[in-house]
Amino acid sequence: MRTSSPRFPVAAVDREAGFDAWERRESRLFAALPYVMLAASVTISLIQSGYPQRLWLVLSVSAVAAGWTWWFLTAHPRWRDERPGLMAVYFVGFLAMTATLVLEAPWFGIYAWVGFVHSFECLRGPWRFAGQIATAVLMAITQSGGQLPTTPRAAATWLMLVAVNATVAGAFTYIAYITQVHNRKRKEALVELEEANAKLERALEENAGLHAQLLVQAREAGMLDERQRLASEIHDTLAQGFTGIITQLQAAEQAADDPVRWRRHLDTAAALARENLAEARRSVQALTPQALDKAPLPEALQDLTERWSSIRDTQVAFTTTGTPRPMHPEIEATLLRITQEALSNVDKHAQAGRVGVTLSYMEDQITLDVRDDGIGFSPDAVGNKDSDGGFGLAGMRRRVQRLAGTVSIESEPGAGTAISASLPALELTAPSGELRAPDGVLAVPSETKEKAE
Repeated sequence: MRTSSPRFPVAAVDREAGFDAWERRESRLFAALPYVMLAASVTISLIQSGYPQRLWLVLSVSAVAAGWTWWFLTAHPRWRDERPGLMAVYFVGFLAMTATLVLEAPWFGIYAWVGFVHSFECLRGPWRFAGQIATAVLMAITQSGGQLPTTPRAAATWLMLVAVNATVAGAFTYIAYITQVHNRKRKEALVELEEANAKLERALEENAGLHAQLLVQAREAGMLDERQRLASEIHDTLAQGFTGIITQLQAAEQAADDPVRWRRHLDTAAALARENLAEARRSVQALTPQALDKAPLPEALQDLTERWSSIRDTQVAFTTTGTPRPMHPEIEATLLRITQEALSNVDKHAQAGRVGVTLSYMEDQITLDVRDDGIGFSPDAVGNKDSDGGFGLAGMRRRVQRLAGTVSIESEPGAGTAISASLPALELTAPSGELRAPDGVLAVPSETKEKAE
């Protein structure tokens, strides 16, 4: 079953099928025409008063003519296109037998009319018009009662009939030739259109495969990055905290005879344990954005901005444009993290009075813009190193680039800051959870997604 492509309609294929059907009907008509016309000529000649004087010759030549056509055209249909020399031989034989029949019985002018069709189908180039003229001569003989002209007046009439027949037949032959050329060009154009359509579909399939490969690589790179980040956090926070706890417990053991020092070391160890527990919880929560488990991305960002604004003296306006639709978790999680980090940077550095957050759904990408009216900074001075060692601007770029996205940062001292992150709009279709690229082509099969997750 044919399905329409994203760029070219199925109607083009249907038109090509229509041309093929017409050509098949035309071929069947061409194959049956000489036999029908010959049978009609024989039948009318027999039922008319006064049989041909040499009936045996008429019937014999008619049988040979039918066999001649059957051998050259019906039995070997490919000869018409592949062997023009044999077709010229066929037409000469057709003219000779038709002339014999016309001179014996003028009603065979019905059969002679087939010469107009065969001259166009069987001959090439200027020989087509020569065949038309020869057939016009036979038609003039039948229109003259089957007699060759014997007087100047009869000759003039006969030549006039030849001219009229040749002109009419030539005009129809030229029209048929032009129509045939146009139909051939139209069919070639449709074939080229289908080839272009097939190339486009293959390109879209390859693009879908690249999206799948990109997402899997991004997932693997993200996992590796998360491992490195967790290793750094464990080393810098949890491991050092546990070292401090052990040190305090050892000091308390050594101060067993001094209740005051012993209590102080135990209290310090308990405080370090509570801090480590809080740090461990924070690290676990950072692994999975729980806000996205409870609400779609726009609602999660709306809730995030409202909560952030409620505990600070900074107004936040959140706006969604376009038609919201479910995106792949990697896309949504990255946008949520970027919003969190951008707001954290505003809180730490911007001294802003107002912040605007805009989430834009477009056909082929999804964009997040975070703007503030703070003190700004020089992006060149910050470079790729985050002063606070956190996620930061460099981390934003790394995460977005892993998903084939882009981040732009516009700022200058005293003019505020604008951060814009654009990611490909890789959608999840319900209920199967299949990943689809922006053009609707399947990008990641469900089994690939499950493997990546």
